[in-house]
This record gives sequence, structure tokens and C-alpha cells, in this order.
Amino acid sequence: MTLQVSTIGQIEITVSDVERALSFYRDTLRQGVNVRGVLMHQDQRVKRTFIIVLMLMVIALQPSPGSAQDTLVTTDVRPSIQAARIPSDREVRLDGILDEDVWALAQPITEFRQQEPVEGGMPSEPTEIRILYDDQALYIGAMLYDSDPEGILAYQLQRDAGLGTDDRFMWIISTFDDNRTGYFFETNPAGLLGDGLIEGGGGFNKRWNGIWNMRTAIQSDGWSVEIRIPFSTLNFDPALEAWGINFQRTIRRYNEEILWNGWRRTEGLFRPVHTGQLSGLRGLSQGRGIELKPFVNASTNRGPAAGAKRGNDAKTGIDITYSLTPSLRGALTLNTDFAEVEVDNRQVNLTRFPLRFPEQREFFLEGSGVFSFNWADPFFSRRIGLVEGQEVPIDFGARLGGQVGDYELGVYQVRTGDTTLENGDGSVRPWGSEDFTVARVKRRLFQQSHVGMIYTRRASDDLTGTGILSDRHTVGADLNFYTSQFLGKYNAQVEGFMLYHNDPVAGGNSSSSDRSARGVRVSFPNDLIRFHSSHREFGEQWDPALGFVERRGFRRHQPTLTIAPRPQGWSLIRQTEHEISFEYLTDMDNRLLTRNIDITPLQINFESGDRMGVEVGRNFERLDRPFTVYGRGDDAIRILPGDYHSDSWSANVSTAGRRMLSGSAEIGRSEFWGGDRNSLDLSGTIRSRGGVSLTANYQHNEVSLPQGDFDTNLVRLSWAWNLSPWTAITGNVQYDDLSDVVGVYARMRWIVQPGNDIFLVWSHNWLYDDGPLNDSRFTTLSRGGAVKLNYTLRF
Repeated sequence: MTLQVSTIGQIEITVSDVERALSFYRDTLRQGVNVRGVLMHQDQRVKRTFIIVLMLMVIALQPSPGSAQDTLVTTDVRPSIQAARIPSDREVRLDGILDEDVWALAQPITEFRQQEPVEGGMPSEPTEIRILYDDQALYIGAMLYDSDPEGILAYQLQRDAGLGTDDRFMWIISTFDDNRTGYFFETNPAGLLGDGLIEGGGGFNKRWNGIWNMRTAIQSDGWSVEIRIPFSTLNFDPALEAWGINFQRTIRRYNEEILWNGWRRTEGLFRPVHTGQLSGLRGLSQGRGIELKPFVNASTNRGPAAGAKRGNDAKTGIDITYSLTPSLRGALTLNTDFAEVEVDNRQVNLTRFPLRFPEQREFFLEGSGVFSFNWADPFFSRRIGLVEGQEVPIDFGARLGGQVGDYELGVYQVRTGDTTLENGDGSVRPWGSEDFTVARVKRRLFQQSHVGMIYTRRASDDLTGTGILSDRHTVGADLNFYTSQFLGKYNAQVEGFMLYHNDPVAGGNSSSSDRSARGVRVSFPNDLIRFHSSHREFGEQWDPALGFVERRGFRRHQPTLTIAPRPQGWSLIRQTEHEISFEYLTDMDNRLLTRNIDITPLQINFESGDRMGVEVGRNFERLDRPFTVYGRGDDAIRILPGDYHSDSWSANVSTAGRRMLSGSAEIGRSEFWGGDRNSLDLSGTIRSRGGVSLTANYQHNEVSLPQGDFDTNLVRLSWAWNLSPWTAITGNVQYDDLSDVVGVYARMRWIVQPGNDIFLVWSHNWLYDDGPLNDSRFTTLSRGGAVKLNYTLRF
């Protein structure tokens, strides 16, 4: 047959070429994907067809010359907005209404374009933004017009709550205008404060909380917002008179997203390379760059179980931050306390690998983006001050972070104190003090790329007083090459890393290869086609002292292809997704351990925001050692070594969060370690526009194995009552029948003013036992409460 392709001429592919290629690909899937083997295959016709089919797939999926995308009015000129300086005798009164005469000094920007639902389309509602500044702060005023104010949605009030339910206004500020990093902010018509840190590669860390202020107002012609961001909250280079900035608005009832710049679907708000320019900034001041944050904490803990910690405690401490330069900031924390940190959500683990929980402590969140490392975890901050989920006191911690020229730096030095830890049987054991060091540097390359190095050290004291018990070091390097101009307009990325750590046992006989890790990943993350393929190797003794290790001693090949077309003429459907993912994992001698083929034949994203989809999979697992999948002691159910094949399927549906009542459901069935597993995951939320929400989650597994049958259940009920954006009462009740522990957690946070907080925290954990010999089914394991006051002083 002959295929005519206008962009590359005429290419002839015979039917026998295709059949031969398909046969080869089918055999490859059975034996494991090896791209190098395809490209070096001795049959050049197979190689030729492989390459040509990939080319044709890419070309066929491009918009035709007459498509809407090719008729868009596009420009490569970077838009700009001029910040107007506020005269010394004028001021902005934060009330959400832009009625001060000083706003007339700033020229507004109004040129927004749709990203969704019509790429490049004109917005359904106009938006107007102005920017002012004085010596101390940046001011943003936005008028978000709406022809139907009754349709404005604003459910959320709690700081940093997700705004997938609401109308919203988001913006990013790249103070170094480096195409990589910046600050993220967002609000809704109810006045919620949300913020985070933009990290290289398009991700962001929303757990950072900066000190800033704003007010909103809903009016007859839409809603408006006034924002004040102190310069002391930001790192920046005072020699730069221009920053990167971008804005995005969501009109939730239409699921419409509009942006000032970077509105193409291959771009977006979270890619600083697509910011516009904020110019006219002169004479900015961070003050003396000193921030003092003292705190007072009073707590009580009770636990009748043997070995449980109990008693009353009062504690004071302080966090000190100093700007060595406007772009480089150091911090010191003394007698650190994390009483206000929320409890982790429980998870049911039916695998043989550890679960990963996110960091929630503020000291380790600010500036954490610099420590990210390409698809490996040589530094996991929860290794500091936490052991087996139990808190270890931090005597002091020092942090340095920021930018120096083309370099981005991050350093931690932390010391933890002596303590005791509880064992599973209720007894306790001593735990000695430790020193932790982490150092990270990234060097900017080209427009969006970097090369970097990381070093970590963990030194543990010998409780006998004879000196250091262990001293463990890890060192590594990584490369991230990223471009948003591949083939003119597409995103493409190449990442690589290498890591090595010393032998944790002095005089040990493990090789350097056993204690190392390496990998490479190629990505094509775009709207219509998303592809990535990675190869990673982790040695037999890979165990970085400050890292997160799921497994070791393997080589993994993992390509994934997603095609996500947007059907034309289907008024109810916005986009469909179709994905195939392959994982081929061997040991270091290339013996097969795992082979997974997972296919999403159909995922539908509706214009309403609802979603539904199905997934199927065929998997192989070789287990080389037994593990306990359920139970304890004599009642434990253990999975024995052997080869296990399994097929699986699942179906899911979720409704749009903009509704007062929303939810999701997923059901699945799979073969499971020689038996069967049925799973159910349900979630439902009811919310009001007064800041009250209630969410119920239920997870159920029904497992049948030759060794025995069992069920698992996890129930979580979460609530939030937000009296205002400054006062929130939140909490949850959790129960799972693996631990048989019922836990209740409640927290009130009152933001007296940004940077000054009062926390009230209470928790109670019971062991539930419905055995016939128990007089009471609930036995208290622990209960406690805390009051914490933070106060921030800036000089």
C-alpha cells in the first residue's frame, strides 16, 4: 500500500513490512520491551517500519491546515504590564473594592485568551488587572466581571483548600525571571488564601505558606480582589527591574480557563517560561531582612497503655530568618515544635513495599523545591525528626536557600535529641541523637534546563557515649534538559541521574555498584500526545540514609503512551484519553521479576467536569521471599515465593466538585497472589457556600487466597467549618480494621493576622476490640491536646 503524507512526501510501506513489525512487537511485549533492541534489530525493514509508523502517528494526529488551531492569532512577543508607584501621600485600603483613586495610575491589562474549552478563544467574561507598588509591597487589583453574579461559585474558605469547586483567580510571580522558579498565589470570591512554590519542570509545592494579605468583594457586575504581597515575603534580585508574572482565571460554571499568557494547552500557568513581564520595579526594600517567629506551646498527653508517653509539657522556641542577600535567605529553628501539623491520612497497604506520606512541617517546606531530584529520592525530609511515625525532638535546625547568580542553593543542618520510642508490643527503647546534613546545588543551563548535585549525611551517636555509631553519606548528580519549543511548539524533556552512598557497615563487602543508582527518562508531555519512557537501576544494597527506598536490586524499563483527542461536534464531551503503560523489571542479573501491561481503553472527561473510565491490566510477579499480607502472629496470612500471573480490571466515575453534592466511585477485580481480590472505593462530599463541608471516604477489599480469606475496611469522615478565611475548625475520624484503631483529630486555627496564628489541637485514639471477653470494646491508647501561639516580627 502507499500512504500520501503532504508534509514528508510519499512513503511506501508494504503489508509484509507491517505484519513483520507487528509480529516483532508482539514477541517483544511477551519477552520485555527493549527499544535499543528494536532500533538495532538485524531486520532493517522492521526498524524502518517502526520508525515510520511512529512518524506517521505523530503527523496524523496533528491538526489539519484548516483546523481551528492553525487559525489562531498567535504571537511570540512577550506581553508586559507596567507597575505604577504609589505616591508617598496615597495608600491602598484593602477591602476588595478598587475605588481608591490611586488605582487609576496603573494601566490595566485585559487581553486574555481561553485555554479551555476553546484553545485561543475569547473569554466569555472580561477581566481587568492593575498593579501598583511602594517601597514595602506589591499590590494587585483585579476586576473579574461576570454577567451573572448569581452563578459565581465560592464554597471554600480554608487556607490552601483545593479550588476545583470554585471560581478562582491565580497568579505566579517569577522574581528572578529565570523560566524555572517562582511563587504561586490564588484566591476565590470568598477570600481564600492559597499559595505555593513553583519548582523547575512545571510542578509546584502548595504546602509553602507565605505572609501576604488580600480582600475580595462580590458586586453587581462580578467580583473584585485587592492583594498586598510584602517584598519581605519574596526572594529577589534588587538589580532586576523586571519580573515574570502571569494570571489565570477560572469561571467554574463553564469550566472555562483563561490566561494572560501561555494559554496554549502545551503551556500553562505553572511554566514560568510562559510568563509575561512585570516592569517598572525600582527602589524595592526587604527591610533589614530579619524575621523572628517565637512560639509558645502547652500540651498534655495521656495513655494508659504500657509504655505510652504521658504528662503535661510547656515549650517555647523560635524560628529566626535572615536575608543574607535579597535572593539568599538563612533560617535557624531552636527547640522546634510541630504541634499544629495535621495527622496523616491512613492507608491500607496490601503490598510488600512501604507507604510514602507527604511532608507537612513548615520548616522543611519553604524552599523545598531545590531538593527535588530526578525520579529518585536521595533526600526524604520525613527521615529527619520522625522514626516509624513517632516524633523525635529537634534541638536545632539551620536552613539556607535561594539563588546566587546562575546557581540555586539549598542546605539543611539539623540535630535531633535523645528520646525513647515505643515498640509494637507497648515497650520502649532508647533512641540516640543524630546529625543530618543536606546540600543541593543546581546550575541553570539554557532557557529551562539545569544540572545539579546533591549530598546528604546522617551521623548517629552511640548511646554508650563512645562516639559516632554510624556515619552515612550519599552523593549524586542529575541533569534536566527541558524545552517548550521542540518541533517549534511542543514540550520535551530528558532527565538523568546518578547516585552513590558509602557502605553503612564499616569494613563491609558490598561493591560500589551495589550501593548506587542511576537512570534516564525521556518525556513528551503535551495535550494530544503524552509519552514518556524511563530506565532505572538500583543496586542490591541501595539504602541512602536520608532517602525513601521502596525496593532495591532491580532494573526497570517503563514506557507509557497516552493519546487524548478532543472530539469535534460532541457537545457533552471535552476530551477522551487512551493509554497503554508497560513495566518490565528484572534483577541485576536480568532475571525477570515483574511485567505489567496496563491499558486505559477509554477515559471520558465531560464538559460538565464529570469523568468516567475503565482500566484493564495483565501482570506477572516473581516473588523471591515471603511476606505477610494480612494479620499478625499465628493468624498472619503469608504469601509464599513463586511466580504469579494476574489479570485485572477497574471502572471509575467522579462528579464535578462545583456541585454542592459531589462524589466518586471505583470498583475493581483482579487475581491476587494466586487468589482473587475485589475492591471498592467510595467518596462523597456535601458542601455549602458558608464554608461548611463534610466528606466521607470508604475503602473495602475482599480477598480470597488459598491460605485464607480476609476483608479490609477503611473509613474516614472529615469535616471543615470555616467561619472566615482567617478561622477554621477542621478534623476527621478514621478507622481501619487492620490496626483496629479508631482515631479522632480536631484542630482550630485562628489567623489573627498573616504570620500570627493560634492553634488548638485535640486527638484521641482507641483500640477497638469486639471480642466476647472484653467488658469495653474501646480501650484508650492515647489522648492529648495542645495550644500553640505563633507571632511574627519583621525588621
